[in-house]
Amino acid sequence: MTGNELLAARMAAAGLRQHELAQALNDEIGTLTSRPGTLQDRHVRNWLTGRTRWPQERQRRALEAVFGCTAQELGFIPPSRSTPPPSVPPEESVRRRTFAGKVIGLVAATALPPLPTASYRRIGMSDTERLRVAFAELVASDNATGGTPSLETRAVAFAHHAMELQAVGSANQRVRARLYELAAAFTGTALWAAVDSCEPERAQRHLERAMTLAGLSGSAEITLRLWGHAGILARQTRQFNDAIAAATAARASAACRRDPRFRSLAHARLASAYAGAKQPTAALRALEHAIKAFDGADPHADRPVWMGFYDRAELQGLSALVHAGVGRHDEAEAHLHHTLSLLRPGFNRNRSYYRSHLALAQLRQGEAEQACTTALSVLPTQPGGSLTERTSRLLTEFTGELNSVAPRARCTTEWMDQYRPRRLQ
Repeated sequence: MTGNELLAARMAAAGLRQHELAQALNDEIGTLTSRPGTLQDRHVRNWLTGRTRWPQERQRRALEAVFGCTAQELGFIPPSRSTPPPSVPPEESVRRRTFAGKVIGLVAATALPPLPTASYRRIGMSDTERLRVAFAELVASDNATGGTPSLETRAVAFAHHAMELQAVGSANQRVRARLYELAAAFTGTALWAAVDSCEPERAQRHLERAMTLAGLSGSAEITLRLWGHAGILARQTRQFNDAIAAATAARASAACRRDPRFRSLAHARLASAYAGAKQPTAALRALEHAIKAFDGADPHADRPVWMGFYDRAELQGLSALVHAGVGRHDEAEAHLHHTLSLLRPGFNRNRSYYRSHLALAQLRQGEAEQACTTALSVLPTQPGGSLTERTSRLLTEFTGELNSVAPRARCTTEWMDQYRPRRLQ
């Protein structure tokens, strides 16, 4: 059976393990019925694996009270021809657990299209179009703020919704393939959000699920995207041979054969994998192929919305990472300046990320004062502003190197005065 990824995502957002959720539900059942519940972690495990698809009524009521949403919004599927049970009464909903507040905002942010109300309704391309628009909005959100738990949860919720549409109505093969493709795309976005948050275990689970869905869809473009994310995940965990294998698989895809822009992206990521594996000759050769393919691609060709990030600015940025990886920090700095000058409005996450790399490139050339000025421009200026975990880790790396090479410099003191308070927020 298909696992309940929506429940898993909401548990992760609330920071709940299986036995913790079981205890919270037992407490809630005690509040609702005056008799403590008897749930154990095995019950929660059955829900997560899909072995139990529709819990008992009092369990559903407790789940709804804890998470602040309906059982269906938690990924549970009522038996066919049954009417969904009523939601938790208002007088009971006020007893929700205090930690439920952690997920309320995420639930509210996930505005899913309604499921068909009639049994066996015909599912058409208009249903997939609504999901396509939602996917484009998630991509724009990722470009602006990066991978966040909220983005990850929303992406999983939409993937689940796409699969629900598969189950509740009839559709032709074209629509079904499109639903699988969208489910894979949403799950891929959850994967990327987990990578950006440096959560490799969650990312790996999303990757496995997304690859299955992409295979069912038959979409070469989505498969290419997932291989790219798999390679970045492998580099993040320092599994460079896996990163090379993933990038090689992407390069061999049908999408790359059809469109030089896809081929350029695959070559650029292969170059990054070779650089991480300390194979400079292969890295620079793959980068040359990436640049040549990019220059030969039609800039106006119709491509998926997720591919919109890969423009001249991103090619310059990936080139910088390759040069930095092989020790050419002056070349990396030059490419990073080009990247930052070319980045379009709305790509705020990438701007902070590449500025952090620029600070490192400058520091590694002995320009500590200029590097500190660049690093300071990365720190959020607005109250409540934050950086993605990947960018935060780059600044941590920068701080360690700065304290090593220029521990007594004035710029180091100024940086630490600004960095420490923000780090503790």
